[in-house]
Amino acid sequence: MPRPHRFRDVIRVGPVQVGTRNDARGREKHTAACTAPGCGFSADYHDRSAAELAARTHRCT
Repeated sequence: MPRPHRFRDVIRVGPVQVGTRNDARGREKHTAACTAPGCGFSADYHDRSAAELAARTHRCT
């Protein structure tokens, strides 16, 4: 059973949260995830600026 992700340096941009974590191989990943009910948007990025850009430009449908 995989261990849960431990996010650090979490910020919130509107309904989207951006956090940094290490993957199973020790590489740093940045995740943007929308917390609005029924949205379901989330994505992993290689750099923090891309995750923050996705958070700023995300629009829930």
